[in-house]
Amino acid sequence: MTQPTNPAQTNSNSSAEAGISLSGGAAILAPISAFPNGVPGNAMVLLPIAPNGAPLEKQILEGPVALQMDEVWKLLGFNGPAVQVQDEQGRPIVIGLDDLLGGLEKHFNESPDDLNRGRMFAQELIKHARHEKAENVLSKMVAAGGTGEDWLALGVTQVAQKKFDKAEATLRGAQNLLKDSPFPSLHLARLFREKKDSKSERDQVERALQIEADSVDAWAYLTNMLREDEGEAKAIAAVEELANAPINAKSAAPYIALQGFYANDEKTRDQAMGFAKKAVERAPNDPMALLCLSALFGQAAKLDEIVKLLAPHEAAMQRDVRLAHNYFEALIQMGDLNRTTALLNKLAASPNREVKQFAIDRSRAVSQLLAQQQQALQQAATARA
Repeated sequence: MTQPTNPAQTNSNSSAEAGISLSGGAAILAPISAFPNGVPGNAMVLLPIAPNGAPLEKQILEGPVALQMDEVWKLLGFNGPAVQVQDEQGRPIVIGLDDLLGGLEKHFNESPDDLNRGRMFAQELIKHARHEKAENVLSKMVAAGGTGEDWLALGVTQVAQKKFDKAEATLRGAQNLLKDSPFPSLHLARLFREKKDSKSERDQVERALQIEADSVDAWAYLTNMLREDEGEAKAIAAVEELANAPINAKSAAPYIALQGFYANDEKTRDQAMGFAKKAVERAPNDPMALLCLSALFGQAAKLDEIVKLLAPHEAAMQRDVRLAHNYFEALIQMGDLNRTTALLNKLAASPNREVKQFAIDRSRAVSQLLAQQQQALQQAATARA
C-alpha cells in the first residue's frame, strides 16, 4: 500500500521501474480472484466482516492500487480509523473508532448512574482527542459525585481545549481530593506554562515533588522545563543539585528521568547509561532503575552486563514481567539454555497472571528451538553416515 513517487507508473512490475528505492517492506492490495493458482504463502488476508466500500472494491478488480490508510478502513467497511478491542470470547478484533465510541456512549446512556461506564467512555474519548465530548461526559460524572480522578480527567480535557480558567478551578478541586497524588499539580504546571506564568509553573512542579519525591513524571517535567528555560547543562546541574538534597538522596527517580532524555540517541547513550547507573546505585532494587539500565545494556549489546545486573532479582521477576523479559532475552541470545529453562520454570509458578503467561509462551518457543536444533543434529549425523 505504498504511494509511488510517480503516479503514472502505478502498474509497474518492480520497484526499480517505478523509481522507488525500498528500505522497508511494501504491499499490494488485490481481490482474492487475482490469485487463481492459490494465495501466495506470504499473503495476509483482510477479511471484511461488514459491507465493504464498493467503489474501491471495483477499482482493485482492475489491478493493484495505492491506497491511503483512510481508504483502507473505508474498503473494510470501518466507521473511522481502526482500533483494537476484544470480542465476547476475549479475542482481539479490529473495528472502526466511531463504532467503538458509539457503542460506549450507548452503554453509558443505558445506565448513566454507572460511573464506571462513563469512565470507560471518557477514557477512549481522551485517548482519541475527542476532548469536547469527553468534557461533557466527565462534567456529568463530577456533578453526580465523581472521584478525584474524574475531576483530574475533566481538568485535562479543559486544558486541551485551552479553557484555562475552568481548568484551573477543576484541577485545584482535584488537588483537594487527591492530596497524595502529584498529577493534579503537574497538570496545573502545564496549564501555567500555556499561560506563560513561569513562577506558578515552578511552584506546582515543586509541590508535586514534595507530595511524591519518587515521581519520575515530576522529575521529568522539572528536567524538561529547565532544559527549555535555562539550557541543557544548567538543567542537569540543577536537577542533580536537587537530587542530592537529603530528602531525595535515596531516590532513583531523578536519574531515571534524566536518562530518559538521552537514551534514544546513540550519540548520547553513554550519558544515559551513566545516569541509569546512578539510579541503580541509589536504589539497587528499584524495578524501573533496573529496567532502564538493562535496556541500555541491551542497546549496546552488553548481554553479560544484563545478566550480571538482573540475576540477583529473579524473585522480583515473579511480579514484574518487564524484568523477566529483559533477563530472558539476554540469556536466550547468549545461548544459555540451562539458565533460560530454569528461569522459565520459576516464572511458570508465579501468582502473577501476566508473568505466568509470559513463561508459558516463551517455554513453547524454547521447546521449538530445541526441537529444531535436535533435528539439525540428526540430519548432520545422517549426512556423515
